[in-house]
Amino acid sequence: MPDVHDLGGRAGFGRVVVERDEPVFHAAWEGRVLGMMYLALGGGWVNVDTFRNGVERMDAVRYLAASYYERWLASLETILSEAGVLARGYAPPPPPPPENRRFERPVPQPPRFAEGAHVRTRARKLSGHTRLPGYASEQRGVVARVRGGFVYPDTNAHGEGEQPQHLYTVRFEARELWGEAAEPAACVHVDLFEPYLEPAERPDVA
Repeated sequence: MPDVHDLGGRAGFGRVVVERDEPVFHAAWEGRVLGMMYLALGGGWVNVDTFRNGVERMDAVRYLAASYYERWLASLETILSEAGVLARGYAPPPPPPPENRRFERPVPQPPRFAEGAHVRTRARKLSGHTRLPGYASEQRGVVARVRGGFVYPDTNAHGEGEQPQHLYTVRFEARELWGEAAEPAACVHVDLFEPYLEPAERPDVA
């Protein structure tokens, strides 16, 4: 079952409320949370993948009741406590700032898939961070673009190194994802890392 944060494509949560003339911040504390996030990232205390994983580890009830920046604050509290930054009476020295703030990386091996290749996504992991959304798990698609090598979030979130992987934009037919109730002729493009994919036969020869 997908984690509570993995809501894409799931029914039962009502309409998305679009707020007209939405302010940048609804309260002053939200701006301070954004500043804390910039400091944590810029100082090297966390990376974007550990931060996302902190949000994902929130209690389900708390997550659903929390606002956007409340989730940010909860993640900062979790990961900075685990790093010892928030320990009472202890201020660890800051780590060296990251040398490369971009996410593109060289990958030694060539990409496994080319544009136009038919692929199938693997089953979504039951634990740990991943950028494979639940609605796209175990589904057929076609590689629309080969994007190059990037930091692999699944390892970077857990202190296991960047382990760069090839990234692909994969096109899924809406009916492949949601059945006959989906909008006709609609499709969805999802950026997916190579370990999420395996070869698939063309539908007309499967």
